[in-house]
This record gives sequence, structure tokens and C-alpha cells, in this order.
Amino acid sequence: ALSITANRISYLLDLRGPSQAIDTACSSALVALHTACRSLRHGECQLALVAAVNLILTPDYTMIFSQAGMMAADGRCKTFDAQADGYVRSEGCGVVVLKRLSAAQQDGDTILAVIRGSAINQDGRTNGLTAPNSLAQQAVMKAALADAGVAANQVSYIEAHGTGTALGDPIEVNAIKAVLLPDRPADTPCWLGSVKTNIGHLEAAAGIAGLIKVVLALQHRELPRHLHLQTLNPHITLEHGALRIPNRHEPWVPIGSRRIAGVSSFGFGGANAHVILEEAPPPPPPRVTA
Repeated sequence: ALSITANRISYLLDLRGPSQAIDTACSSALVALHTACRSLRHGECQLALVAAVNLILTPDYTMIFSQAGMMAADGRCKTFDAQADGYVRSEGCGVVVLKRLSAAQQDGDTILAVIRGSAINQDGRTNGLTAPNSLAQQAVMKAALADAGVAANQVSYIEAHGTGTALGDPIEVNAIKAVLLPDRPADTPCWLGSVKTNIGHLEAAAGIAGLIKVVLALQHRELPRHLHLQTLNPHITLEHGALRIPNRHEPWVPIGSRRIAGVSSFGFGGANAHVILEEAPPPPPPRVTA
């Protein structure tokens, strides 16, 4: 039973805090991350493991998705491209360890990034089960920014859900523009990308892949190249450079002194999640002993 997978890990490691498997389709990983952050804030646990995995063990779903016209003919996620015709299924696993920032600093842990805030919501009724809701995507981003105490114009990178579909990509970009571009100074563009162009769509583990990509980018202070973009989808406009897609590795220039990113993950049933990440604070100076 997949429902007790997390419980079995708790059993093996003798963990006593909240233990649950979460399935909201493609947004499962970030919904789990959001839930873990709430448990840490409420003192239900002192440390949390958030893991997500996708394995393709049978051909059944691939056949169904292919028949539904959801799969890319060339096996590439061509996110934001005019030739985007679906996604490619992929396998993978990711695990992150979470602690409250004050506890991690007190314990001398290596801090890779800070989760400033997160939010989840649902599309509600749309034109169809898998049809995205732009207003719901805007709402979940605004809620995450409010939870983080971050202004929209402080965000300099968005890791999009970005599956590479002709319908979903423009809807997501328009939602991002509606939230992030108003009141944004002309010299502080927001960059946009999707890890699915690199490794495909990990489905339930997609959110953890995007999160780890952004954490690595924050550590290296560099935005990786967005692949398979030849001609921009004609239904997408980047507002004269206010929104940019890196076609090569780009230095991640902070806004002020802060590098802040948003990570989106949307389940095909309408369960949405958004997480605000910030660069880790500098480590304290080494103690000098007499």
C-alpha cells in the first residue's frame, strides 16, 4: 500500500513525528514540503525529511497519456517553445532535510537555502479536469509571497511548472506576469526556467527536482541554461525583457543584496503549490579560542 510508504520509513528509522504519504499528482513533492514546514513551525517535529520518487514500472500510464496526446513526439519537454507538444515521463528521487533556521544555526548545520514561505490551493472548476486555472495560479503565488513576507518585485527567478504544452505554458507565464511584473523596476528583470527541459517530468517528484535545481543555482549564484527553446510560443510575450528565459548560463544578479526565487508545481487534478526560496545566510565567523 503506497499510503504507508512514509510510515515504513519512520518505522525503520524509529522516527516519531508526523509521517504521511501525500499524493496530489504532479504537485505532491511541494505539497509535502509545505506540510513539513507547517509541522516544523508548529513544533510537531524538530527535523523533517521530505522525499519524492517517481518510478515507471509498467507501460500502462505511458500508453494512456500517449493516447490522450499529452506526450511529446520527440521525447523532449520543449517548455515555452512554439513546437511544444507535450512532455516526457522520467524517473527520479529527491530528498531534502528541513530544520527551523534558528535551530540549524545553533546546531552548526550547513544551510543550503532558506524556505521563506509556501502556499497551496486548488483550481476549482475549470474547462476540464486537466485545464489550468490562471487565477488560482496567481492566488497561490501571492499567498506564498505573503507567507514569506517578500514583495513580488524582489523575486528574480521563477522555476516554472513548465511541462511543455501549448495550453499550459502560456497560462502559467501569464499568471507569473500578473503577479511579478507590476511595480517592477526596468533594471530588475525576472528570469524564468523549467528543469523539465533538462530531465523530463518526474510527475510526483517534479517539485523536488525543481527545488533542488534552484538550491544549486543559489549556491553557484548562476542560472542554468533553459534547453529546447528555439522559437518562443506565439501566445507568450516576455514584456520587452522584464521576463527573461536564459538561453545560456547567466550570473544570478541579486536584487538589492538578496537572491530570491519562486518554485511552482501544479498537479493535473488542480492542486497547486508555490514555494519561496532565498539564498542561505553567510556562515558565522569561526570562533577564536585563546
